[in-house]
Amino acid sequence: MFLAGSVQALDVGFGEVDITPKLGGKEKVWLAGYGTGREAAGIHDPLMARCVVLQDGGTRIALVSVDLVGLQFPAVKKIRSQLPGFSYVLVSSTHNHEGPDVIGMWGRNQYSYGVNDAYVEEVTDRCVNLVKDTAVAMVEDVNVSYGTAEDASLLRDTRQPAALDAVLRVLVFSGKSGKKIGLLVQWNSHPEAMGSQNKLITADFPWATVGALKRKYQCPVAYFTGTVGGLMAPPAGPTTFAYTEKHGIQVAGLAARAVEAARPLKLTPMRAEARLLYLPVTNRLYRLGLSMGVLRRERFVSTGDPYRKGKLMSGKNSGEDMTIETEVACLQLGELSLAAIPGELYPELVYGKFQEPADPAADFPNAPLEPTIREILGERKWMLFGLSNDEVGYLIPKRQWDRRKPYAYGREKAQYGEANSCGPEAAMIVMKGFARCAVREGPIEKRRQGGKAPEGNPAE
Repeated sequence: MFLAGSVQALDVGFGEVDITPKLGGKEKVWLAGYGTGREAAGIHDPLMARCVVLQDGGTRIALVSVDLVGLQFPAVKKIRSQLPGFSYVLVSSTHNHEGPDVIGMWGRNQYSYGVNDAYVEEVTDRCVNLVKDTAVAMVEDVNVSYGTAEDASLLRDTRQPAALDAVLRVLVFSGKSGKKIGLLVQWNSHPEAMGSQNKLITADFPWATVGALKRKYQCPVAYFTGTVGGLMAPPAGPTTFAYTEKHGIQVAGLAARAVEAARPLKLTPMRAEARLLYLPVTNRLYRLGLSMGVLRRERFVSTGDPYRKGKLMSGKNSGEDMTIETEVACLQLGELSLAAIPGELYPELVYGKFQEPADPAADFPNAPLEPTIREILGERKWMLFGLSNDEVGYLIPKRQWDRRKPYAYGREKAQYGEANSCGPEAAMIVMKGFARCAVREGPIEKRRQGGKAPEGNPAE
């Protein structure tokens, strides 16, 4: 799918709506992330859906962020089906580990479906109405600035080898008077500061980040999650709301630095290209969950081509190679590229800082290197929204895949990551799919030799 707009003045709208599930009904609310059986016992702060609508002449694009662990592609398609006037609708999840299960794998136990389907329907309806309402209240002919700020102290990588994306990226929308109309913030960290013992619904640290920025700038704020694979998380600290709020305010401070550093940027003309992908599911737990109905989405027989749809999988062909349908996209917004990645991308796949040589004990230490965001987009300014339109799990560089003994880094047990990935081929398929989507002004940079990273400041 390719959509293009002409050069026009940019109009923008911001909106938000509460999507907190109700407690106390017949259906229990199971919290997502960590293990099963974590029933919500109360509400600390509301979960929100936030929306930014951009309009360039006849091209209208909606960017939606939800405080959920990962709204699935089928739900996103339902949202889009009710918004025919939009050229492209993107729905990204913050990957919140303190909100309701919307995937299925965190129910009462490992054999139970954890999703309240009526709640997911309610979320889709509220997102549709949010986008429509936001589009009505547009501010015309706005100015835009783009800024970045970097602080590695606000992150930790809980998986070897250490690699971070510590760059926060922001778009600042202002009227002709200079008054701020809204901020779009993209940061790269799991919202899991409250940890696995918390049983209160919360948006985790983005709740405090958004609140602090709203107070400081007196305008709406839309928060989007970026690169969180590898595994990006807040620094270790007490699992308390005091710590979570403190960390969220620190992230807001980094965003304020990015706002102050922001420089004018044109976001028109707007164009978007999206491609369907058919990811092979070799993860046995995923396959079992899909066959048992703990995970519920259509399965397709592999065609051997991850960009071509196969037959719908049924009981008769359930033994064949399985794929699931998802989507990758690249939005070219004037001078800015926006990468829409349907899962949790590892930072190596952003900057190309692959370990060289790979640990020889890894399963595929000599696997070809995947294309990276930096290679594909070259010198263009960019943002990356992870969990865009889907949550397909971790997108792990194949050279890091490590499920068989002996384990890499002399470990006695496998690291966490592969257990929540479709399989070792997923990263290459997604990155090649993104490369097909990217509209480039020049050729992709030549592959670097030996897996070394391109030179330059990753914040540029």
